[in-house]
Parts: sequence; structure tokens; C-alpha cells
Amino acid sequence: MNNGKRMKTPMPSPDSVKVAVRVRPFSQREKNSGSKCVISMHSRTTTTIQDPKNPEHIKTFTFDLAYWSHNGFQVDKDGVLISADPNSKFSGQRDVFHDLGRGILDSAWRGYNATLLAYGQTGSGKSYSMIGFGANKGIIPNVCEELFQAIETRERNQEYQVTFSMLEIYNEQVRDLLSRTKKPGGLKVREDQQLGFYVEGLTSVPCESYAQIERLMEQGTKIRTTASTNMNTSSSRSHMVITIQFKQVFLDKDLTKQSSINLVDLAGSERQKSSGSKGDRLMEGSRVNLSLTNLGNVISALADAAMGKKVSHIPYRDSVLTKLLQSALGGNSRTALIATVSPADICYEETLSTLRYAERAKKVRNKAVVNTSTLPRESRADNSKMLLGCRNSRMAELVLQSHPPALGTFPSPRGAPSIPRILVVAAYRPQHGPVRAPPPPAVSTSSSEGRWAFPRHTSGSPHPASLFSSNKALPKLEPVPGLVQAWLRLVTDLGTIKHWTRLASAWHLLPSAQKHRHGTRGEQGRMSFSFLPNPLALLNRGPKPSSELWASSREDLYALVSYELKGGRQPAYPRAEPGLGPRAAPLTWAQQLEQARREWRQLYAAVAQERQMVKTFPHLLNVNEDPQLTGVLKHFIQAGSCDAGQAASNAIILQGLGISDKHASFTNLAGNVAVTPHSKCKVVVNGVPVTTKTKLQHLDRIILGSNSAYLYIGFPSERGGEDLSRFDYDFFQLERAAAEGVSVDKLGAGNSGDGKADPSVLAVFQDYVRLMPLVAEANQMSEELKKDLKMELKVKNLASSDSRGYDLQKEVMVKVTHQRTHQVWIWSKAKFINRKFLMEELYQCFLEGEDRHVAREDDPFWDPVEAIHLGSAHIWLQSLAYRMQLEEQVEFLNCEGLEEAVLHVHVTPCSPAGRACGEEDVVPDPSELLGKRVDFRVHIVRCLGARWLKEDADRGIQMGYRIYDLPHTLYTKPVWKVVNPQIEESVQFTALNASQDFLNYLQTNALIVDLWGLQEGCPELNCSQPDLMVTGEGHIMLDTKKISTVMDTGQTPSSQTSELYLKLLKLEQETELLRNINRALREENVLLRESLEKTGSGQQAHKPSNSLRITGKPAQLPAAGEAHQGCIRQASCDKEFAKALKVFYESMNTARGRFLQLRHYKPPEDDQMLRPFVHQQSQMLKDFGDLLESSLWKLKNDVALIVKKKRERVLHSE
Repeated sequence: MNNGKRMKTPMPSPDSVKVAVRVRPFSQREKNSGSKCVISMHSRTTTTIQDPKNPEHIKTFTFDLAYWSHNGFQVDKDGVLISADPNSKFSGQRDVFHDLGRGILDSAWRGYNATLLAYGQTGSGKSYSMIGFGANKGIIPNVCEELFQAIETRERNQEYQVTFSMLEIYNEQVRDLLSRTKKPGGLKVREDQQLGFYVEGLTSVPCESYAQIERLMEQGTKIRTTASTNMNTSSSRSHMVITIQFKQVFLDKDLTKQSSINLVDLAGSERQKSSGSKGDRLMEGSRVNLSLTNLGNVISALADAAMGKKVSHIPYRDSVLTKLLQSALGGNSRTALIATVSPADICYEETLSTLRYAERAKKVRNKAVVNTSTLPRESRADNSKMLLGCRNSRMAELVLQSHPPALGTFPSPRGAPSIPRILVVAAYRPQHGPVRAPPPPAVSTSSSEGRWAFPRHTSGSPHPASLFSSNKALPKLEPVPGLVQAWLRLVTDLGTIKHWTRLASAWHLLPSAQKHRHGTRGEQGRMSFSFLPNPLALLNRGPKPSSELWASSREDLYALVSYELKGGRQPAYPRAEPGLGPRAAPLTWAQQLEQARREWRQLYAAVAQERQMVKTFPHLLNVNEDPQLTGVLKHFIQAGSCDAGQAASNAIILQGLGISDKHASFTNLAGNVAVTPHSKCKVVVNGVPVTTKTKLQHLDRIILGSNSAYLYIGFPSERGGEDLSRFDYDFFQLERAAAEGVSVDKLGAGNSGDGKADPSVLAVFQDYVRLMPLVAEANQMSEELKKDLKMELKVKNLASSDSRGYDLQKEVMVKVTHQRTHQVWIWSKAKFINRKFLMEELYQCFLEGEDRHVAREDDPFWDPVEAIHLGSAHIWLQSLAYRMQLEEQVEFLNCEGLEEAVLHVHVTPCSPAGRACGEEDVVPDPSELLGKRVDFRVHIVRCLGARWLKEDADRGIQMGYRIYDLPHTLYTKPVWKVVNPQIEESVQFTALNASQDFLNYLQTNALIVDLWGLQEGCPELNCSQPDLMVTGEGHIMLDTKKISTVMDTGQTPSSQTSELYLKLLKLEQETELLRNINRALREENVLLRESLEKTGSGQQAHKPSNSLRITGKPAQLPAAGEAHQGCIRQASCDKEFAKALKVFYESMNTARGRFLQLRHYKPPEDDQMLRPFVHQQSQMLKDFGDLLESSLWKLKNDVALIVKKKRERVLHSE
């Protein structure tokens, strides 16, 4: 938002955590999925989220700041995103920095510690807000740039010291991103009683300009990229912490202000799906999520404490991250948190979780104080200035007090500061021969370097003790750089009692023979410390050191000074002090800057050389899932041939999963570059695996090993103004998926009928593509760790439908097969991702050579054997609505729509006693069954040609199904080691009072039978029938909604309810008995009428006179006979029509099955020109099938209506 319309926002309490929320634009994946925005911001402080499944459920959050960055922006000529018009509420990078970044700077200038945390799910915009991208700089670079701009305008009587450190926390290990040396297990987090937790050995670099910080961030990003590749980890799962130590020295006031600025980009806060890894036995086993989980626990505990609740413990010590952030949360710091969220409905759960997290964080209270200290007076003697410059005035005073008469000073070369004689290390290096015992030191006034030096040894040299009483002139000296500084750094390191004890132990352990020995030519000379006072005497305190401490201290002294004598130098980057920032360096600030400048010159030279090579040679440019890490690594292909692989002897050294020692060769000959894989090494060019020498073209995409992606940049003559940003990580994976035959069309996105892709299928496709490289990496880890597992991506419900024939919701799953035992598991997407994190931990231990034994229960590659869902069969129940028997052989179709087995099943309407209904029981209209008792039997006969059983003879199968409102799934008994198992199981179902919903269900739904594969050692599926309502005959009851309503009213005690239920069953049985009696009476009536007809005709032949006497009755007999004959004809007609209906519905069931198969048929992708035509024909065939089905349905209804009217006319005529 521009400055002209920026509102003045209310400032929070200085001690509370300042919380801001920022919503980003839709990602490409969200656009492809047709996502809808569920976030709204009606002011600069409120954020509202709407539940996409329940639009009336709206939740509003109030924060200190709310940034709307979803829309209303445009790109200016410099590539910066700005508001599209004055009325737009868009907030860009500068707006976020204005509120949060400048608040951090203001706190730092005032002497407060300041911390900024970025929290949110992966891809929500954390790194963009913190680091930025391209011309849109984030908070961190803007803070650093404005800090140095402000320093340049400040008064000159002040000194400003800025140091920079950068670390990464992954899997509870700390990595220094400014050091190329990787320490096994990471850097250690220590604790100091006064200063708290700190990272031991963390590099801290003095900086004089923002350009230097930019270079350091580039260097840190490069090391982070390399580490991410080597460790096979995603940067989104690690925390990045940047610490800027800012010290202001007020020379005229003897005052300093120190601020530690901590900028933390937290790992992605993905929320585990309830249907995903929630049931995984190893869900909590990964340490990847430990830091964020514990951070949430700390924030919750602090929030409870701020609300007045009793909190006994704040769990800072439970993770590395919370240890280092102890001062930022509830401690000495001014803290802000920016929570970044996605606006898409498909991310609703994660977004809501982030907002709730931020709401808890704003309740946390800190206790920030100004960090000031007082400088000693400048009236100290010149010979104490170096000690004072090292910020150890206590030691300086003690030295001066302990030896005032014997100190003396050595004159300074060319104005260098004087130094006490007691601090001179008495050693020297002759021009020829070995190191000898030293003569008295003196100053070389002609030394061009202006350093302390030592003269050559002569036989008449005085004893070193004469230094305390002699100031006479001495011979010319040879310079020995760094000896005085070496001792000075050692004795002024920390100034603690423990450290002085170590110095004293080393002083005592120096043999007297070495203190006074004068070497001769050819002998091994040693250093003499005889004139140095006991450090403990300076403090007159401290315990006697242990023998172990003495030994380590002596090694420290000898190693340090010996290193200086050998021409070594102190590293330019000092190590870190307790806290996130650097510790007090033993060198003065000027010395630190001087040493850092030498390193800067080397770094700038390397950068200039790399830029020149980029302009000259073809090279490989890394492509990472994290855009911040893309383009960081460059591998140059110089003229000739060069090998690439993990071996150090290769010209191109690569790391990552599946990279061999000699993986491939690149040749650069006559203006052509080609790649040749070695042996069976994996090399993919433009999505296609290659095994022979392949010529490369400019902008070719190369994948080496499992997933090391590179973009080939050709010769300068081949390059143009291409936009390299389009060749991102997703581009590589989409290309790879297309080459493997995976496409949106294959997943069925074109079945929506309106020409547009189905958003849900597009989302599944995106998940499939995203998981492809992860599965490849998991397979590679399994191979190298000899786990014998092979993982394959599958799409659940790819060709499956529900009981009404509608496509089920598709989702990605992973099929895991043990190649030796042939055991199979099915993992959900969330479970696989969780397991892969655990695999990475195990694999990292393997790379580091750790012999880490993992119990089988903790092995991410192992799971207990389980039953596997193989496929489903649909048996349409329409015939039951007309009380007709159904016998079918139906295919079991797996998730890919392929035949897994064939099911032979009977579905038979029957009487309560189990007698199958005949043709005379057919009803032409299902409404005739309304309110009546309906019984039917499901008989599973056999399973034919089960592929699961053919693959392994030791396997078994079970079947399961549910019907209508049945609360549980019914399973058949397991059958083992038979390819065509005979099942022969029957279950009878009863609806005591058939409702309209139940009759509609029979006419429109199918019975779905699931086929389950059993493996040796896996538990069988439960065949019992618990908590099912049954009739007196033991039949399972369906359509029990009314009965359940009566039983759930709570108006009668349970005993009375049971009594009423038994009475109801008895009444139903009596009703059925009356129906049977009525049927028998009707049959008897027909027989009587036939007998009466025969009797009447006989009487008319023998007694014609009787007909004259009773005119009415004989005249009516023929009419009665004709009516009776009509009834017989009608019954015969109904029987014939029932036969026709039976044939018709059987054929319709077959036709319906064929049409379902046609719906799941996908057009071939071989010929790009033919695909649109085939797709159009498939759509037309689908429309024709729908039309045919609706026509037949109408025909059936019309026939039923005609028959009903005919029967009514017949009855009326009677």
C-alpha cells in the first residue's frame, strides 16, 4: 500500500509479541484446481476465514497487522509489485518492511534485542516475505540495507560494529551456513549461566557494507543448497536463522549499546491430515517436526501464563529451536511474528491452523531491556590499551596492579601501541637453522610491518629475566608475526576463573629445563615462558586445576603459539558467543575488520572469476524445489571431456541420491556438448531416460540420479533473451510425468462434460507429479540401504464409482512391495511423506558411517502385514424392486479399472422362511411394496481367476459388503491358497416396513462387494456381525430408521422398549401369516369357481326347465363364467409379462455394466492428431449411453403404468 493511504495502526504493548498476517495470491496449482478464496480482510487488523464446506461458518481473527497481497497489484518497469490503483488494498514488500522491518531497526538503535519469526505452511510466502524474489526484496535485505544507510549518516564520534551469522536447523542438527566444513552431528548448543543458550563454534563475520551481507547471504544460500542436495532434504523442512549483532560505541560517553537482531524463517507448518498419517505407527517418530511442535508448546505455555493460568514449566529445552529462541519468547527481546497463509479453499485446514497459532503467539509477553555497558576511562596507560581494546578491563587492572615496578614498556614500531614486557612471548625464528632459545626481545624500528620481533640468538645473550630491569637498546630484530598477539588472544579470551585456571595449569606444567635451555645449531629449540607470571597470581584466586585440565591447557598453549611460529594466522571469522549472535572476539574490532577484508578480497575474486566463466563456458544450472535455491550451483563444462560424479577426482563433483562415483561424462568438442551415462547410472534428458551418448541443446533439462535437476546453458552464441524462470522444478517434473505416460486425461479430468478440467482431478494430478521425485528418492534409499522395497504411485479410485455409479473422489497413494517376500502395503500420501522423512534420517546416518541399529518396530521401511484392497464389483439391485431373482458374474475392477477377478453371485427375493419368490410374485410397480415386508437373500457363490492368488500361492482372499443403512461391513470367511475359491455364503436381509427411500435405493443403487487380499501373517477381517438388528428368524434387518426413532425417543424405559420391539416383531409375523392365508384362500376360490362352472354347465344340459324358473341366476352364470375366464387370462398375461420383465432387467444390468466400462475407457495418447477425434467420439458414446438408459427407464415406467391401468379396469369390470 502506498504511503499516501497508509493508516496509522495502533501500537501494541512494548512487551507483547507483535503479530501480522499476510495472504498471498493463488499459486499455479491452486489456479489449476479452480480454488476459491476463503480469506478476507476488511481492515488493517482483521482477518476472516470461511469454511468452504460450511459457508455459514465464518471465523474472525484480530491481529496487530493484516496484509492483503492476494490481488489488486501490477508490475512496474523495475519488476516490483505495486498497487494497481489508489483504491487497491494491496500490500507490497515495502509496506511489510515499513511496519515490521523498521520496527526491528528502531529497537536495535535503541539497544533492544529484536526478533522476527516467519510462520506458515510450505508455499504460503514465508521466504518471499523474509528474503524476497528478484526485484521484490524481503524484510531481511531491506533491514540490512537501511541499517548501513543509517550508519553512514550518523555522527563520527561513534563506532558501529556489525557482524553477521547464518545457520540452519534440520532434524535437530545445527549447520553453519557460512562455513564449508561440515561437522558430523552439527554444531552443539551450549548453555551459559549468565548468557543462556548459544551455538558453539558458529561463524560470525564483521561487515562494513550491505554489499558484504549480500555476498554472505549468497554464500550461505549456496552452502544450504549443497547441503540440501547432499542430505537429500527439502529446505521447506528446515529453519533458517540469520543473526545480526549490532554494537554502538559512544566514544565521548564511555558507553556501548548492543542489539542482537534475529531473523528466523521457520520450516513449513504442514498439518497432518486426519485421513493420512494420523494412523501411522511412526507418526511421531520423525524429528523433522519436533522443533515446530515444541515451539507451539512453548507459545501455548507462555500464552497461558500471560492469561493468568498456572504454568509449572516452559519447555524451552525440548528442542534446539526453542533453546535458541528462549530470549525471543518470554525473554529479553522485542519480538514480531508474521504468519503467511494461502487464500485457497483446498488449504483451509492449514490456514485455519496457522491463524490459531498466530492468535496464541500474540498473547506472549516479553521483558525487553536496553543492553548498555560502560567503557573504562581513556586515561589508562598506553601499555594497557590493547587489553582494554579486547574488552577485558578487569584483567588489565589486575596486571598493572600486580607488577607495577617491573613492567616497563617496549617502544612501539612506527607508532604501534606499547605492550607490557610480561606479555612478550620469548621465542624467535632464526634465518637459518632450527628454532632456538630466545635472547631478550627488543623492537625493530626499521621493521616495515610495524610488528614485534625478536633478535638472533648469540652466546652472550642475557637472561630473559633482565627484561624487567633493563631498557637499553638492543640489536636489530627479525620480524616474527603474531607471537605477541597469540599470547594476548589466549590470556584475554574470556577472563573467567575457569579460563585463568587453565592458563595457570599450562604455566606450571612448563618444564624448567625448557624455560632456561639455550639450544645450539641442529638441536630442537623450544619456547621459553620463564619470565611470564603465573596467571593465578594476578587474580589471587581459583581452585587447583585437575590433571585433565592441566593437560588440555598445555596443549592449547603449545598448539596456538606453535601455529603462529609456523607462519599460520588466526581465522578471519571469529566464533560465536552465547546467544544466537557472535561471542566476544579476542581481536579488536579493527583487527577483525582487517582480517575480514582479506577474506573479502578472496571472495570477490572468486565471484568475479565465476561470472567470467558463466559468460564463456556452457554449464549446468541447478534447479531446486525451493525457488530461493535455484540457480545457485553452476558446473562448468570446459573444452575436452570431464567426468561427473561423487568422486573427488571428477571435474564436476555432484552429490545426491543415486549419484555414482563416476556417474556420467560430459564432452565439449568442436562446439558440441554431449552427455554419456556410465554403466547403469540414471540420466534423464528432457524427461526421457538415456543410456547412450546424447547431444545437448541449449536449455535442455537434465536429471541425474534420483532427482538432481539441472538446466543446461549452452555456448554464448546459442543464448538469447530467454526467460529461465519458466524452467522451474515443476516444469521438470511435469515433463518427466508426460514422458512416463501420466497426464490429466489419464486421470479422467475430461469427464466433466463441459470441456473444462475437473478441479479435483487436477489437484490429484498435481499431487501425483509432486510425489514422483519423492518416490524415486525413497526407492533409491531402499536400494542403497538394502531394504528390498519397491514403491509405486497409484491413484485410488481412478476407475471406481459409488453405489449410484458416480465417480469416487480420487487420491494419490503409494503401493509398497517387498521384492523378496512379495508382501504388499498401501500407504496414503501423508503416511508416505512422513515415512520419507524418517527414511532420510536413517539414510543420513548411513552416509555419515554411523552403525545405527534400528529395531524393526522403528524402521520406516517396515510395517506389519495387512489386508490389501484389491478391487470392487457392482451388483445392481433394480430387479429386487420388482421381486425378481438376479444371478450374475461380475468383474472385480482394481483402482486402475483392470480386471482383478470375477464374482459369481445370486440376489434372490424370498419369503420370511427363505423360500425363493417365483414369477407369480413379480410386481410391476415397486410402489406396491411400500409399507410391506421385503425379504431377499445375497448368496456369494465363488470367486474366479483371482490375480492376487495367481501371483503367490500362499495368499488368501476375503470379501466384504454393506447394503443400504447397514452400520457395519459384512465379511465372508477367509479362503487361502485356492485360485478359484468356492465361497458359498448366504445372508438374508429383511425390511419389515419398506420405506420409499429404501425402494428408491433398490431401483437406483448397486450392492458393492469389495475384494480383499490376505497375506501370510496378516490378521483376518472380522467375520462376526456385532450390534446388528435381527428378526426372530435371525435375518439382518434393514430400513430400521423408524424403529430406531421409536427406540431413541427416550420416552420409555429400556425394558419396555424391548417389549414393544418383540410385540412389533410378533405383529409382523402374524401379518405375514395372514398374507399367506389370504393367498391360499384366493387359490381355493379359483378352484371353487372352476368347480362351480363345471357343475353349472352340467345342470344346464340335463335340466333345461330349471333355467326357466330361475331366470335371474342362470342368466347370470355365463357372465360370472366370463369374468372368471377374464381373471384367468389376466393372471396368465401377468405371468408372461413377468417373464418378459425378467429378461429385460437382466439385459439392462448387462448393458449398464458395459456402459460403465466405456465411461472409464481413456483415449490413446500415441497420435496427437488423433486424440481430439477419439476423445470426441468417446464423449458422444457416453451421451448416447445416457440417452439410451433414460429412454429405457421411461419405457419401463410406461409399461408398468399400462399394466396397472389394465388391472384396474379388469377389477372394475368385475
